[in-house]
Amino acid sequence: MKWAQQDLKRYIDAKEYIDTILMPLIPFQISKDDEALKGAKQHQAISIIINEIEKELSGRVMLVPNYYYLKTVDKENEVHRLNMLIDDMAEQPFKHYFFITSDLSWKKHEKNLNSEVLLLPGIQSGDIYSEEVAGVIRDQVSQITELIRSYW
Repeated sequence: MKWAQQDLKRYIDAKEYIDTILMPLIPFQISKDDEALKGAKQHQAISIIINEIEKELSGRVMLVPNYYYLKTVDKENEVHRLNMLIDDMAEQPFKHYFFITSDLSWKKHEKNLNSEVLLLPGIQSGDIYSEEVAGVIRDQVSQITELIRSYW
């Protein structure tokens, strides 16, 4: 289920079955052209992957809005904000929380988060819609869905 009115209505009726939150963590920086281009590509890839994961695990997961942060920001402040979001979501019957990102620096902060951090390898080259990249994305979707299932 996605963070959309129609899906939220269905969630309210079936919340005892939806026990997992997925939240993409997306770095944002536009001050440097090369970083902006790289970030936009990673955002596209994560969006495709997370939407496929949501489809694959439909009926068990809630995909909440992306969490955007400046790539250069102190992550400790972001950890506090993310934990406040988790605390709010914990008012519902969710049991599992996953932050999904391609930013390796989040792994250093995982121990301070009330969530698991699932790291997606960045897609470095090629057209995001090419067959080659599509194959990589399919593999990542398969691996991440299997990992999430292992927590259930």
